[in-house]
Amino acid sequence: MKKMAKKEGFFAEFKKFITKGNILDMAVGVIMGGAFGKIVTSLVNDIIMPTVGHLFGGQSVSDLKYVLKEAVAEVPATETTAAVPAVPEVAIKYGQFIQYIVDFLIVAFCMFIVIRIFMKMRTKLESLKKKEEEEAPAAPAEPSVEEKTLATLNDIKALLEKNAKND
Repeated sequence: MKKMAKKEGFFAEFKKFITKGNILDMAVGVIMGGAFGKIVTSLVNDIIMPTVGHLFGGQSVSDLKYVLKEAVAEVPATETTAAVPAVPEVAIKYGQFIQYIVDFLIVAFCMFIVIRIFMKMRTKLESLKKKEEEEAPAAPAEPSVEEKTLATLNDIKALLEKNAKND
């Protein structure tokens, strides 16, 4: 029976953890970020880069590369020669790298805009809250520890004097 109680405790803790607002907010952020990433990738791949490629003479930017070693096709064996296996091309694919940089810059710019708007809203809310606090009447300050102690001692003194008069 104790094992069952431990499992219920574990699941209760897990339920408490998963239903906290922070976790749900984070999950929504991850999902929205993934969807936003797909939109930005499509914007770069399907709109921006074809336009830039058109400016480069119709070649896709992601296909730009510097070939270090040409590919060699497979040569089948003949009666007089042995078969030569195919050798793949060795190239620096800088076009794909440029495409990733553009993708990153667009995501970074969008995040900058979102954070900037968020910070402006936050500053505005803080200034409104500060203004409300300044306009609201000040609550009376609570007595300090020394004042409370002094009041208690005065009450004790008054009770002792009252008891001394009654005796």
